[in-house]
Amino acid sequence: MKLYDGGAYLVNGTDLIAAGTGAATEIGAADGADIAAEIKSKSGLTITREQAAEQTITYGILKEHNVSDDMKKLQIKFDKLTSHDITFVGIIQTARASGLEKFPIPYVLTNCHNSLCAVGGTINEDDHMFGLTCAKRYGGVYVPPHQAVIHQFAREMLAEGGKMILGSDSHTRYGALGTMAVGEGGPELVKQLLNKTYDIDMPEVVGVYLTGEPIKGVGPQDVALAIIGEVFEKGFVKNKVMEFVGPGVLNLSADFRIGVDVMTTETTCLSSIWRTDEKIREFYGIHGREGDYRELNPGEAAYYDGMIELDLSEVRPMIAMPFHPSNTYTIDELNRDLMDILDDCEKRAQVSFDGKVNLDLKSKVRAGKLYVDQGIIAGCAGGGFENICDAADILRGASIGADEFTLSVYPASTPIYMELVRNGTVADLMATGAIVKTAFCGPCFGAGDTPANNAFSIRHSTRNFPNREGSKVQNGQVASVALMDARSIASTAANKGILTAATEFDGDFTKPKYFFDSTIYKNRVFDSKGVADPSVEIQFGPNIKDWPAMSALPENLILKVVSEIHDPVTTTDELIPSGETSSFRSNPLGLAEFALSRKDPEYVGRAKEVQKAQKAIEAGECPGDALPEVHEIMQIIKSKFNNISKENVGFGSTIFAVKPGDGSAREQAASCQKVLGGWANIANEYATKRYRSNLINWGMLPLLIDAGDLPFSNLDYIFMPEIRRAISDGKTEFEAYVVKDGGLAPFKLRMAELTPDEKDIILKGCLINYYRG
Repeated sequence: MKLYDGGAYLVNGTDLIAAGTGAATEIGAADGADIAAEIKSKSGLTITREQAAEQTITYGILKEHNVSDDMKKLQIKFDKLTSHDITFVGIIQTARASGLEKFPIPYVLTNCHNSLCAVGGTINEDDHMFGLTCAKRYGGVYVPPHQAVIHQFAREMLAEGGKMILGSDSHTRYGALGTMAVGEGGPELVKQLLNKTYDIDMPEVVGVYLTGEPIKGVGPQDVALAIIGEVFEKGFVKNKVMEFVGPGVLNLSADFRIGVDVMTTETTCLSSIWRTDEKIREFYGIHGREGDYRELNPGEAAYYDGMIELDLSEVRPMIAMPFHPSNTYTIDELNRDLMDILDDCEKRAQVSFDGKVNLDLKSKVRAGKLYVDQGIIAGCAGGGFENICDAADILRGASIGADEFTLSVYPASTPIYMELVRNGTVADLMATGAIVKTAFCGPCFGAGDTPANNAFSIRHSTRNFPNREGSKVQNGQVASVALMDARSIASTAANKGILTAATEFDGDFTKPKYFFDSTIYKNRVFDSKGVADPSVEIQFGPNIKDWPAMSALPENLILKVVSEIHDPVTTTDELIPSGETSSFRSNPLGLAEFALSRKDPEYVGRAKEVQKAQKAIEAGECPGDALPEVHEIMQIIKSKFNNISKENVGFGSTIFAVKPGDGSAREQAASCQKVLGGWANIANEYATKRYRSNLINWGMLPLLIDAGDLPFSNLDYIFMPEIRRAISDGKTEFEAYVVKDGGLAPFKLRMAELTPDEKDIILKGCLINYYRG
């Protein structure tokens, strides 16, 4: 794999030319003259870099959806929206509080996360009934539990060539089908529901130039992990669009492309798009939607801000070891250096779990081979028709054994499941001892197939973050997940749990044809056809609660640091755990009790203590009476700022993390902090644009501080004078003071530039307040 840091040109869709080092928009400076000559000789074009940048697929789609007059400052209106049952309640509740009367564009509400309706009593099914009645009242589409995971339904029924979809799930990726899709926190969907726009600077575009053809036994997860392992730590595609081009694309089936595409989220890119061809036209035709196909290709000479060149024939079966999809090795490498790699994983666990529990992977080695306890093929990444058929070919006639090892397979939709039943694949899998289950995202986020304590699971799913598989470090439990392709999982299962690469399979892949049957959707999916019915009463359950009132940003701000995290990356799973907590996503106060529970169990109590001071101010009372330590803090601040009083100051909490927000789009990673009185995050950088946007939409300052020695420690107070005026004036650097040892120690905090709307949202305290006026 080769990375072009300085950008590259793609000429005629086949020829790569590394860019020069000249001016940003002109070919000709430095070695640019040679590049210009080469482009002209191959294409006949004389072109500037700026003109060539407009010939990417990405630029064309964004231009069609941008309603501003400036292609550098985009205001995007999406064609469709999609959410699932741990996000749509909060989104619709926010939109209702802001004046929602009708869904202005198609909005699909799927139910693939809180599908286990025995968890928490009635609350999950209450959320489903809320969704159904909202789809009727506001004119949406409702997909009942177990029918399809969110992204498979979107592929089958929503995607269209050249269109854009916004989803409240980070793996909203339909680029292989020619749809540019973006996963964001719920507030960004609220904006679309209220006819507002998605405002971003024109993103950089990184080409992924594919050549060659995968060897037998290599699947889409192998290709995806190879890319993630190469680019994640470098931040090579962070907040950029990945555009898949090159002759190698033609050698991949639609299902294979989809399997690579969905994993681009783990690179931290903004979105993805692929060139399309007859295989994608066939996909649309199979699903009865050939008219939604659109051929997409870059222009004759397209400029990319970066380029990834990958020969598919060089990819080998991969494994992403705990605790991140970028912790990658080939399976051959792992088996060759087994004890060293397992020792490294155990050391990573000590860091992730702060030494509270011990991960013991070396005990999984038997006679020099790694034994795994569980295999899972599931969800938007693994549950595709081709993945499961190939896995069945490897397993046919074998047995997974009668020991600890188990194998569960989750087809991504009921139509896929029905076809697997009809062609005999389900019977073949079940005969081996595998269990085939309904469409459900649970294994991906810790709500299904949670392994035993200290068990090691291999999964064709999307993530392997700490505790994401469902174990609870606060209860002394630890398990771990490695990501692999369905084919190598099947080979391991056929070997009764001994880690085995699919390239060792010497049989044939039958590649049965897929026949899509939409009957089940016609019989079970509610589709309003865009017609709202205001007479429908929304059905609420006792767990569905409104958002608490939130104050506007005060003139001056006093923050207490209530958690300090020095891990290289802090995931949204650590900020607000997934799994059983998902049942509380409709209850802001109830869910907030789980914030940072697996990372810093003292966080909630500390945040609530600081919140007492703010609540006292809002009630016109003395904050020091509610929180006695505030008396001293206020006196120290007044020694330099004598105009500070309870009338012009606010109290809140903040956390410091090196790089927070990797992973899920879940807005609750931010909203839970806000509900508990949070006013800011302080970080060296933010892992994703999504998390930073969630902070802003919940009225929290996404502050930055340079890496190095921190001027403050956990439990210190920080004073930010005239912060409201600074935000209003558009400042990006702020005066701050650590209140400590009887004095004020000055330091600087920064913040990336805000859009005008983002500035107003923070000033008003949150997106809900912004829309209420």
